[in-house]
Amino acid sequence: MGGKVTSTAENSTPKKAAKKAATKTHATPASVAAYVAAVENDTRRADAETLLKVYEKVTGWKPKMWGPTIIGYGSYTYTYDSGHSGAAPVVGFSPRGAALSIYSGMYADQPECQAILKTLGKHKTAKACIYINKLADVDMAAFEKLIRTGLANMKKKAKENGWPLSGS
Repeated sequence: MGGKVTSTAENSTPKKAAKKAATKTHATPASVAAYVAAVENDTRRADAETLLKVYEKVTGWKPKMWGPTIIGYGSYTYTYDSGHSGAAPVVGFSPRGAALSIYSGMYADQPECQAILKTLGKHKTAKACIYINKLADVDMAAFEKLIRTGLANMKKKAKENGWPLSGS
């Protein structure tokens, strides 16, 4: 049973140390309309069509696909203190199978976000995402305020950090 035996320590170089993790979500040329039309759930598809109008009204920007499932509005390029950099939509949503994922431009624990969420209606939150089962569960005026406030938040954050931000 010849052959060289190498210790675990010699072969345990973490992949992160060898190469920085790349951002997985990028803007794509895919059709937003075709993506929404292909959403199987009738309610989710109708809600996505409504959200397309709401986001365009609030932002003034046209939608763009980010990765295979995120519909984003605008974009910004960021660089963190760690050196990690990338691009992301300013605000957006995804009509996923379990719920509508809302990217409002704010973290759920920010005071201005919390105040709006109290009036939004039925939803769940994660750090940077809000989940809504269906738009019939929420107050649309509060929803528009959430996106408008998040958009202003992202514009301010981008300016403070020197991150380029633009419409679609």
